[in-house]
Amino acid sequence: MSKARHVEKIKSNDDENSPIATTKGDGPERRQSNTEHRRQSMADLTNNVTGEIKNPLVGVPKADLLRDVENYATEHQLMDALAFLKKGALVAQDPAGFETLGELDEEDREFLRNEKLHKWRHPKQLYFTIFLNSISAAIQGWDQTGSNGANLSFPQSFGIADTGSCESFGTCEKNSWIIGAINAAPYMAIALFSSWLSDPVNNLFGRRGAIFLGAIFSLLGPIGQAVAQTWPQILVCRILLGIGMGLKEVTVPVFSAENSPANIRGALTMSWQLCVAFGIMLGFSANLVVVNTGDIAWRLQLGSAFIPAVPLLIGVYFTPESPRWLIKKNKHAKAYRSLLRLRNSPLQAARDLYYIHAQLVAEQMLLEEEGFSKTDNFFSRFVELFTVPRIRRATQASGIIMIAQQMCGINIIAFYSSTIFSQAGASNITALLVSWGFGMTMFAFAFPALYTIDTWGRRTLLLFTFPNMCWTLLGAGMSFYIPESSPAHLGLIALFIFIFDAFYSPGEGPCAFVYSSEVFPLSHREIGMAWAVATNNFWAAVLSLSFPRLLRAFTPQGAFGFYAGLNVLALAAIFLFLPETKQRTLEELDYVFGVPTRTHARFQAYKVLPWWVRKYVFFAQG
Repeated sequence: MSKARHVEKIKSNDDENSPIATTKGDGPERRQSNTEHRRQSMADLTNNVTGEIKNPLVGVPKADLLRDVENYATEHQLMDALAFLKKGALVAQDPAGFETLGELDEEDREFLRNEKLHKWRHPKQLYFTIFLNSISAAIQGWDQTGSNGANLSFPQSFGIADTGSCESFGTCEKNSWIIGAINAAPYMAIALFSSWLSDPVNNLFGRRGAIFLGAIFSLLGPIGQAVAQTWPQILVCRILLGIGMGLKEVTVPVFSAENSPANIRGALTMSWQLCVAFGIMLGFSANLVVVNTGDIAWRLQLGSAFIPAVPLLIGVYFTPESPRWLIKKNKHAKAYRSLLRLRNSPLQAARDLYYIHAQLVAEQMLLEEEGFSKTDNFFSRFVELFTVPRIRRATQASGIIMIAQQMCGINIIAFYSSTIFSQAGASNITALLVSWGFGMTMFAFAFPALYTIDTWGRRTLLLFTFPNMCWTLLGAGMSFYIPESSPAHLGLIALFIFIFDAFYSPGEGPCAFVYSSEVFPLSHREIGMAWAVATNNFWAAVLSLSFPRLLRAFTPQGAFGFYAGLNVLALAAIFLFLPETKQRTLEELDYVFGVPTRTHARFQAYKVLPWWVRKYVFFAQG
């Protein structure tokens, strides 16, 4: 049967309102045995000191497995897909042994071989979904650079400049805080309410609905800024923009991660950061295009960020909903239809559907073992971020990697590069040109992570890039000591910032959102990602609000040196507390985060670190 005909047959037999069928042929003794087997596995997982990854289907006798599949298909109105579900369950039970499975035909085996031989060969619907998600990210980057360029002129238009004539009135410090507050407004809005709002919005409207609502705010916010007549009006519009940014920032990486195959999930999910970088580049380009338009230049710079919101509003309607969200809502037949659009064959769709289902059953047992609440409300799930051990470890890890993104210093440049280069003696045009080079560097050097994030892994990229970001920031800061009259003054500052950017783009840049979107179990994925995004944006707001004042108090040399030191602290936290997540299904990460934090940190400090020193410092052999 062709894939298209199979989809139509499943669709015609899907009845959301049909009662759950009674399962047959599954005796109470056998059910009790299977349940006890799973519960014992989950009890072992709650304190997974070995770090072993286990498949919940391994060890289930073939007859029992096929009976479970039949019951599952009956319960969820999937009898037309039963043949594929049975074959898929057998493949999921032993992924490496599909060549010897008698139930598969040659066409089935060819699809499974191609998963490894041609890992980028997937349906257009998957790539269209990732493309739409990328547009969401471009909006975030474009807004950052729109305000970056506008900082050179909008304060003068509203009488809140923090340099020049304000010195005689004694208002420079006050104006610095106002400018910082305007720049920080979207990030504070995300941290305080819009990221948390994404949890109920996702729960009610799904991933696509949340992205659609976010796109509406992302369309109206920039237009409002462009026509604002007072600085408080800009402030209000930037808060509205923050609502849209928060909804998308929480939802889009999760949406990408949930739709992507495990072996390229990192690369597809990092499209978020790749296109944030692309948006930053486009924003700097737009700043340069309109720089000579006179008094309205800052209005065009702030308002142009609405452009990518238009195709996002239209295109999101045509993407498939997240299969995992549909399973969470007990819409398994719809989840299967969604997977049929995202995978190459009905066998692969059925395999992924049943494996996700089996792992979610195991995940639910794990959470019950760890004290998971039976109630399903926002506040109980928020408390469980810090009380359920498996979830607490994910909360800790995502918090570290998100705070590290602000500690590394990238946003002092993304938000204020035009101001920094202006203080280095550059003209407005030169400052914008160098800032455009910064955006181009960020975009270009994000591409290597498409390969390395799923081969080297998230953790390895972070451990390699943070030391390099430290010394490049120090170099940029020290370059301010060179006399402004020397051509080397601006040249070396720009060079060190570009090298810093080149290390950030394949490391902390993509890893922060990829990592945070995948580490939480499905039951807590929205609230967990909300926590991660709120953490990231709270410190982005603190940075945005404080940096103008920090720059005045510390001077550029001190400010850059301060953030170089923060890179060292971030590196230590990542080394001790961040486990690797590459090439694991989202549900398999329950085993990764089943390892106690102390066990992981002790292993890194007493095993990995001495091994690394012996091998790379003393060049010991063996």
